[in-house]
Amino acid sequence: MTEEGVLCREAIEFVTDLQRRFGARRAELLARRRQRRAEIARTGLLDFLPETRDVRESEWTVPPPPPGLSDRRVEITGPTDRKMAINALNSTAKVWLADLEDANTPHWANVLTGQVNLYDAVRGSITYDAPDGRRYALRTDRRLATIVVRPRGWHLDERHLTVDGSPTAGALVDFGLHVFHNAHESIARGSGPYYYLPKLESHREAGLWNDVFDHAEAALHIPRGTIRATVLIETITAAFEMDEILYELGSHAAGLNAGRWDYLFSIIKTFRERAVLPDRAAITMTAPFLRAYTELLVATCHRRGAAAIGGMSAFIPSGDAAQNAAAFGRVRADKEREANDGFDGSWVAHPKLVPVCQEVFDGVLGPRDNQLDRTRDDVTVRAAQLLDFTVVGGEVTSAGLRTNVSVALRYLEAWLRGVGAVAINDLMEDAATAEISRAQTWQWVHQGVRLADSGEAVTAALVQRIEDEELAAIRDAVGADAYQAGRWPQARTLFERGALADEFVDFLTVPAYEVID
Repeated sequence: MTEEGVLCREAIEFVTDLQRRFGARRAELLARRRQRRAEIARTGLLDFLPETRDVRESEWTVPPPPPGLSDRRVEITGPTDRKMAINALNSTAKVWLADLEDANTPHWANVLTGQVNLYDAVRGSITYDAPDGRRYALRTDRRLATIVVRPRGWHLDERHLTVDGSPTAGALVDFGLHVFHNAHESIARGSGPYYYLPKLESHREAGLWNDVFDHAEAALHIPRGTIRATVLIETITAAFEMDEILYELGSHAAGLNAGRWDYLFSIIKTFRERAVLPDRAAITMTAPFLRAYTELLVATCHRRGAAAIGGMSAFIPSGDAAQNAAAFGRVRADKEREANDGFDGSWVAHPKLVPVCQEVFDGVLGPRDNQLDRTRDDVTVRAAQLLDFTVVGGEVTSAGLRTNVSVALRYLEAWLRGVGAVAINDLMEDAATAEISRAQTWQWVHQGVRLADSGEAVTAALVQRIEDEELAAIRDAVGADAYQAGRWPQARTLFERGALADEFVDFLTVPAYEVID
């Protein structure tokens, strides 16, 4: 497959049809997001929806897992460049989340090459010749990971494909091109067109996806329910609509995922005038509000027969054995908590973490594919538990502020160059991390928060001073020429737009998209 082949006339017509059918409804739902956020800001209230009580209280289930998604005990995530795709598919992970969203910069070249690579991966023909002479190819002696594609969220446009003079929804471009080129081949190979749906804020947005799927299946002449989707519950509003989201997806529902980093970002964004969260490092998954969120997710999924998939372990092994041992221990403890809570699988960001995660889930699951039979009838979660953002012992510190500034600047500079998954301080960071970093900084500045260790108020001047210091350290570390060749000034401008502007920017990737090719 070539980039020209990706954009063949028939594929463009298919995507154009999707945009014309569903673009206006998408715009209405995005407007509803803004209205709902204003309502929450005014009232401070968020609760389970009274109008959908019957959905939550009635008995119904989603269809059984489709081929390749019954056993999901380890899922590896990553962008769709060729080398990483091959490594992910060759790992012993059960699923590869092929990420066209937070781990990908939507440069037009990335969008197209990602589709080329997915086309070749589905057909088992993907190879990569590295500059050092090594050749990467798919293994033939083991089962390869099932491919699950994550398209962009509803909020992002794709300006390189326009319909009737307006940009197309990035989500419809990513989904449309992939399903058009790969649905039949995936089915023929004993799998199917499977997707992760990001950034949903309501069941109505899931309902839109359901209608998109229904139409695509009819247009491509594949059976109803062949397309299956797992939804990332990574917004605070979606946490109150888990049942409804699965119900709206109907025959297309496969499961829910605990998207922990974006979930924290959503909390900050939604309650930015009221709730101040401490340093990101102080917020662990054992915090009561996060425990309530994950236990509700497992209970909801298993009551409905859907897979419950745990959150990301972003650690990347380094050359330091002692540091690796400590980090592997933290990863193991995280996965043990998830497996013991009833999750059916979890995410890792590096192939060397796959055995750790698999060993933990093997120990709980044994010969079973999953633990859907563990319905967690003991779980009862109230709205107040989801909304009590207290973190015992958590503080806003100088180190936390500096980390936010440093990580955001480093990530944004790489993102502008087209790299959406970035190794920073032995962690694989993506857009969610940058969003948390800048959102916390914005909130701390606008709330007049004082640093616990120094007593200094977090101000725009302080943030800019830290920017100066961090950028100087980066320049010293990489050298003047390499620094000059980078996109550091633009990264700083974008960070300040998201962290210091008077008005909160809903998604930093929206203004960032304006300055890439």
